[in-house]
Amino acid sequence: MFPLPSFVWWILLAYVVLISICSVIACFYDKKISKLRVVKLRIPEKTLFLWSAAGGSLAMFATMLLMRHKTKHVSFMVGIPLIMILQVALLVALVWFGVLPFPLG
Repeated sequence: MFPLPSFVWWILLAYVVLISICSVIACFYDKKISKLRVVKLRIPEKTLFLWSAAGGSLAMFATMLLMRHKTKHVSFMVGIPLIMILQVALLVALVWFGVLPFPLG
């Protein structure tokens, strides 16, 4: 497998920023709708996990803690940090095996 060019880091950063913004918006929206008790308009938990798995886990977790949203759900308080750990492990593995170039090298 050939290494990717170094500008891939900028594309990856832009992707993570965009997904993080979407994750924050989804969490914020779900919190506001939960206060109104309109179950039909709520975002399914599966969708919130999907935004996290897509790359917005850090933003989702920070938003959850700041807004106190889903903090009583063990699945979120364990699942989102676990997703973060897996994402960092994947990134380290991609750099370690030379698929992604080290950003400072």
